[in-house]
Amino acid sequence: MKLIVGLGNPGSRYRGTRHNVGFRVVDRFASRSGIPLEQSRFDSRFGRGRVQGIDVGLLEPQTFMNNSGRAVAAALAFLPVDEVSTDLLVVYDDADLPLGRLRLRARGGDGGHLGLRDVIASVQTQELPRLRFGVGRPPDFQDTVAHVLQEFSDAESDALADALDRASASVEVFVAEGIVPAMDRFNAPARAEGATPEEGGGG
Repeated sequence: MKLIVGLGNPGSRYRGTRHNVGFRVVDRFASRSGIPLEQSRFDSRFGRGRVQGIDVGLLEPQTFMNNSGRAVAAALAFLPVDEVSTDLLVVYDDADLPLGRLRLRARGGDGGHLGLRDVIASVQTQELPRLRFGVGRPPDFQDTVAHVLQEFSDAESDALADALDRASASVEVFVAEGIVPAMDRFNAPARAEGATPEEGGGG
C-alpha cells in the first residue's frame, strides 16, 4: 500500500492558509483519483482506494501540524504499508520555495518544518519521501510564521491552481512508479524549456 499524507491544521480558521497546502494537494489528488476522504480514522481524515491498480491510502492528520506524527504512526501501525522509505509520501508547505515550485526528495532532514519534524520523530527515520510545495517567501518585514498562516491572495490563484494540478500529478507518478521518477519529472521549473504542464514544477 502507498500512503499519502498531507500536513496542515484542522478547522475553518486555517482552511485557506499557506500552511494547509498539504491538505489541498491531497484533496486535489483525492478528487482526481475518485477516492473519497470520508472516514475519520487515526485522528485524521482518511480515504482508501485504488490508483492504477495500486492500493492507496490518503491521510490528513487533524492533530494540528506540530503533532502530525501521532496520526501517521497510528496509520502505519494498522495499514499494510511495507516500507516507509518507498511507500510513504508526506506533502507539506515550504516558504523557502517560490509559489508553486515543487521539490520531491527521497530522504533528508526536516528543514525547520515542525510538522515534518514530528513525523520523522514518530517513524524514527529520515528515509522518508516528501513533496515540498512552494508557498512563496515572506516579505522582508514579515515573520515566516505569520506568512504561512495567511491565505493566498487573489492574484496568486491561477498559479496556485496550476501548481495543485502538477502536485497531484506528481503524487500519481509516485504511486505508480516511485519517488525517483517523480523527482525526475517534477523537480524542474514549471516553465522549463521542453516541459509540459504536467512535467514541470520542481526546484
